Amino acid sequence: MMDGHIVVVSGAVEGVLDEAVLHKLIKEAGADLKSPYGKKGKQHLKQRLEGYNRAAHHSPWVVLMDLDHDADCAPPLKVECLPDPARYMCFRIAIRAIETWLLADRQSIARFLSVAVSQVPSSPEILDNPKHSMVELARHSRRREIRESMVPRPGSGRKVGSLYNSQLIEFTQTRWKPNVAAQKSDSLSRCRKRIHELIKNQTDKLST
Repeated sequence: MMDGHIVVVSGAVEGVLDEAVLHKLIKEAGADLKSPYGKKGKQHLKQRLEGYNRAAHHSPWVVLMDLDHDADCAPPLKVECLPDPARYMCFRIAIRAIETWLLADRQSIARFLSVAVSQVPSSPEILDNPKHSMVELARHSRRREIRESMVPRPGSGRKVGSLYNSQLIEFTQTRWKPNVAAQKSDSLSRCRKRIHELIKNQTDKLST
């Protein structure tokens, strides 16, 4: 879909943090993102993926999903979920979670969390549980606000603090540098490349 000379992309994600990441990536590529679909978890996203793919025969779509532990690597999960992607579908999988892409910008996340950059994993894509790694970094923050908002209270039964997403959405919007993070995350690098190709293709249509 095109609005004037700006490419408008449709999208779908697992949750609100993924939404912030997708907005950043689409904006970085010089396009606008319509309010994404989904945001109700992976199963909800999977169930509607075929419908999104049908729409992507006619206009650009980007769908983001976490690998988690559904497979050892992304390609088998991509084939399982979407064996025949449409022409304008960009279906990408974060290894193993969207937090990997945020951790990959080591300097920025270290400053945001007020931890030493040496504490941030240098190879985030090999982490077994990036969300847990993010919480553990927050636990060692020099800022009380970060510790209290991102780390779950003892006995709460929660995996993350009550404002975990809010803090990381702020980080994504104001400090995260996808071009820097892509140097440490192959899945992000591939995602950015495909998004730029998709949007360039649509932009070229406007000039013909």
